[in-house]
Amino acid sequence: MERIIFILVTIISFTSFALICRKIFSYFRFTHPSFPIKNIPGRILLALKVAIAQTKILRMPVAGFLHALVFWGFIVLSVGSLEMMIDGMIGTDRVFSCLGICYKVLTASGDIFALLITVSCIIYLARRYITKPKRFTAPEMKPTSRLDATFILSMILILMVSLLGMNAGFLGRTSEIGSVGYFPISQFLANYLPAWNPEQILLFEKINWWIHISLIFIFLNVLPLSKHFHVILSIPNVFLSRMEPKTKLNSLPSVTNEVKQMLDPSFQLIVISDTPKRFGVKDVEDVTWKNYLDALTCTECGRCTSVCPANITGKKLSPRKIFIDLRARMKEKGPGLLKSGVEYSDQRALLGDFISAEELWACTTCNACVEECPVNIDHPSLIVDMRRYLVMEESKAPALLNTMFTNLENNGAPWQFPADDRMLWAEGLDIPTMADLSAKGESPDILFWVGCSGSFDERYKSVTRAFATILKFAGIKFAVLGTEESCTGDPAKRAGNEFIAQLLALGNIQTLNRYNIKKIVTACPHCFNTLLNEYPDLGGNYEVIHHTTLLKQLIDNGNIHFHDSPSSNPKKITYHDSCYLGRGNGIYSAPRAVIEKLNTEVIEMKSSKSHGLCCGAGGAQMFKEEEKGKKGVNIERTEQALETGADVIATACPFCMTMMNDGLKEKNKEENIQVLDVAELVAKRL
Repeated sequence: MERIIFILVTIISFTSFALICRKIFSYFRFTHPSFPIKNIPGRILLALKVAIAQTKILRMPVAGFLHALVFWGFIVLSVGSLEMMIDGMIGTDRVFSCLGICYKVLTASGDIFALLITVSCIIYLARRYITKPKRFTAPEMKPTSRLDATFILSMILILMVSLLGMNAGFLGRTSEIGSVGYFPISQFLANYLPAWNPEQILLFEKINWWIHISLIFIFLNVLPLSKHFHVILSIPNVFLSRMEPKTKLNSLPSVTNEVKQMLDPSFQLIVISDTPKRFGVKDVEDVTWKNYLDALTCTECGRCTSVCPANITGKKLSPRKIFIDLRARMKEKGPGLLKSGVEYSDQRALLGDFISAEELWACTTCNACVEECPVNIDHPSLIVDMRRYLVMEESKAPALLNTMFTNLENNGAPWQFPADDRMLWAEGLDIPTMADLSAKGESPDILFWVGCSGSFDERYKSVTRAFATILKFAGIKFAVLGTEESCTGDPAKRAGNEFIAQLLALGNIQTLNRYNIKKIVTACPHCFNTLLNEYPDLGGNYEVIHHTTLLKQLIDNGNIHFHDSPSSNPKKITYHDSCYLGRGNGIYSAPRAVIEKLNTEVIEMKSSKSHGLCCGAGGAQMFKEEEKGKKGVNIERTEQALETGADVIATACPFCMTMMNDGLKEKNKEENIQVLDVAELVAKRL
């Protein structure tokens, strides 16, 4: 009779779980394609590293280690849960005991993990109700989220206690059936059991067995309805991660068709199988399957929000909230979509009713959220897609961004400078242009992509001159496009204006391909990222390197030699990581290696390398007013730099240089501390 009851309970539990999942997963039919799933070996390695080894969880060592113990323990204990289900259905007792020594290892590790998980759950509950970390009490964390976490943690705690109780009861009767497995913790607990007779011990074991297996079934059905669905979805979500550089944004094929036909009327339009009904994301039926999977997988841990520069400085944006809102909106609208199809409307939308424009425009696209997320959720791509809707469908961009769009269309630059001014920085340097070399039938070894800041920004022109001087000193045959160069399209793309971004990009690609350019160097990480990662999607394939990487190569190869001038060296230098260079493209060591060659003391800020804090200029923030908050993002970063006591803040990005200089001015420290590009530091020592 007991077996029949168990089989019925098992069938009901798994049927219920399947029906809940079926409803949730049925909403995927309303989402759009995302990216092709390629590089299966690489994806397996990524899942092993991030999901199984918990490497990103461990970026916060203490809390991360406790979580990792729970996760690893669940993996081990799931084998024991499977054994219990088999025992319950066929009437065996410890069916996996036939595995011999392997079973002893399995039971011993499971027993130890049960204790560790118990301790971890108690600590987690104490953190939630006593220490209360800020990320657990943020505005988007509703009381139901707290109750959900408490309920699940309490359930896990009871699961572990009942498991240890079951094992202790089992050990209390092993004299009858012989020694099976190894249970070091339960053996200790068994010594404190009352002097029960065999029937009482068996009853104690049975009660704990039923509590444990019943909670497993309840847990299974609660998971899909809570944030703890990540227990099931985290490994698949990491496996299905976008494996391109973090700062790469996709191009809209429908826009590419339009722009290419504008540039070349003979262009044959490419048939697009899944043409969206509008540009960008307004509501849940506009998102990709990966966006929705990210929303289902979100653990609501808040690590993304805790490192978001906008949120840190008091802006409304919380990356966590974006995906909490997406999941809530799909839950709200999904049933109507199932019933009436994609034309269904309840007069509400994700953008506007759940997520405000103010939140979206606060994002710097620094990708700190992506770097920190333990399940590899991609927040910026969804934020930019919603910006695309605002800009391309509703023409609702901040006023200063509309000015930038106009300048980009008219001048090929985000500022109101004519293209004829692009070579003013080079006066007196005798810098060759591609047009000059082409007229002579020559070609350079490398093209120096100057960028808009390098061409027009008065402060950054000195960096452009310094780097050009270094190239000439090192004997590198290079050239620039000069007046033929236009903005790469980076600020327009991140501001949501895909049309202008592709218009600029495809125009540049035509120019570069006409000159048969193969290798490009640039001092701007934003240009670097766009040229390297986004131009290939539009037909522009080049070897692109950042100027700090080339500087390191030239120093290592002996092309650059420094003169001994200790007195001219800064005593202390702190290096600020550009988000688009570091997190976006993994370049951390090259700039530091170059600075170290200057024989000066390098001091790291408290947030550096992959933990580095944004300067506040990315995501087109450079060209608009910052959203209301407690302070500017650049002020937060400047304060971190000042804490080091450095004489120089070294940068490798024009936007970072501007933001750090502005920060020093606001802190009245511009007379005491310099902001210098790595190229300027090198040029001073030639």
